[in-house]
Amino acid sequence: PEYFRCSTGPLVTDCDVISVGPLGSRTDYEPVCGRPHGVRLDSGGQLIVADSYFGLFSVDPRLDTRPSDGVPFAFLNGLEISSQTGIIYFTDSSSRWGRRHVKLEVIETNALGRLLTFDPVSGRVGVLLDGLYMPNGIALSPDESFLLLAETSIGCILRYWLKGPKAGTKEVIMNNMPGYPDNIRLSDRGTFLVGLTTTRFRKLMPPFLDLIGPYPAVKRFLAKVVPLSWYNMLLPRYGLVLELDGEGEVLGSLHDPTGSLTWAVSDVTDLPFLPVLEDWI
Repeated sequence: PEYFRCSTGPLVTDCDVISVGPLGSRTDYEPVCGRPHGVRLDSGGQLIVADSYFGLFSVDPRLDTRPSDGVPFAFLNGLEISSQTGIIYFTDSSSRWGRRHVKLEVIETNALGRLLTFDPVSGRVGVLLDGLYMPNGIALSPDESFLLLAETSIGCILRYWLKGPKAGTKEVIMNNMPGYPDNIRLSDRGTFLVGLTTTRFRKLMPPFLDLIGPYPAVKRFLAKVVPLSWYNMLLPRYGLVLELDGEGEVLGSLHDPTGSLTWAVSDVTDLPFLPVLEDWI
């Protein structure tokens, strides 16, 4: 799973809805969520779906395909919803590469990402920021005056102001990070929890992406020749979570130096009795 949400009800992830008991037991939700088996297009272009549990459905496959500012969505990623206005904030990590080729996006280090908004009332999609380096997780501040945004491919965290005299502006609050940030979560203490997909350093070896960064020809060669699965061998096995304040100051950290529990943290949250880490793989 890439992301999850905890509450008193089920545990919701990006790929499943499960109920986790005190001892880690799970509940089968297939009868609740349904299971589409037969799928056909009708003469009007609608998808007709036969669900084994809930019956027959008609689905418009053209929904959610509208581009924003003429650029279609290619890699939607982070998501936040304002409790004050209902506005939805989300990131589009790249207009070139989709999720299946995320490693190519990181290697190329393109500034092709965007921070966008969606107003459920008007149905309008807007672009707040573009030219971002693989924008990923986002988190609103407690008073929703700003949000933090992770630029994964360059190891950076931005603060984008939504209210006040700086509204509409951005600033870097953390740069040259020890790893590549993924999701950002607001903690119960009003701080920000950042999961790092991997650290940059592997013992005394310099960061791989830093080494190839100045050489576009090398990056093009690697993207064309090296299988995507091989890149995992170049990544350090070191799990790391950072706790930050709104200014980017590090307040605390969790480490797994051997990577035995996890070496690629995507998301993290805190519960009354323990922190929860989620492995990207």
